[in-house]
Amino acid sequence: MKIGCVILCRYNSSRLPGKILKEVKGKTILQHIIDRLRLINGLQIIVATSNQSTDDIIEEYCLQAGISIFRGSLENVSKRFLEAAQSLNLDYAIRYNGDNLFSNLDIIEEMISACSGNHLDFISNVHGRTFPYGMSVEIINIPFYQALIKQFESEYHREHVTIYLYENQDIGRRKYFYNTKHKELQGLRLAIDESQDLQFAEKVLSHLEDRLVNYTFDDLFNAIAKAKK
Repeated sequence: MKIGCVILCRYNSSRLPGKILKEVKGKTILQHIIDRLRLINGLQIIVATSNQSTDDIIEEYCLQAGISIFRGSLENVSKRFLEAAQSLNLDYAIRYNGDNLFSNLDIIEEMISACSGNHLDFISNVHGRTFPYGMSVEIINIPFYQALIKQFESEYHREHVTIYLYENQDIGRRKYFYNTKHKELQGLRLAIDESQDLQFAEKVLSHLEDRLVNYTFDDLFNAIAKAKK
């Protein structure tokens, strides 16, 4: 069974243009994400951006940094995700958003373990939104998704990779994960959407000191508490 991670991103963001390559604590957001995910043993990682010229800069960055890159449709993000996963011949793919600077590796590894035996189609920690915004993780069985995507008739479903699954709870064998450890973080916005998000992320990372790559969920919780003061 082959599992990988597809990082979806583009350069032209309406609220914070170029955010994926903005630097925080000396590294781009994309590099922070990559460095964290590389701690997961055996996980293949690919960045999936659009085939528009505005995203040439992302491809150039990835090629220089030795990061696998796939380019596909700008608007049909579902198709881009699927084709990126297929380019690596994945059985399961993690859908990871490029504005998710912070990650909980423990929960990602638990979710990966749930793929064992190939008996699930969809694994997610989004249901109920018990984790902060910006720590969403979804793992999708690629053969299942290849068949499912044919049912996406609206632009809305093609643009949002998994929304169809949340709207149709009876489709697919699934498992949900919930944040039971630090419930105080529920609803907190950690996604990098606007300049103030970037400023808060800088504060959080400053409290992680020498653990910028290998921090735990507990470390992150404590850093967030300090950053809020």
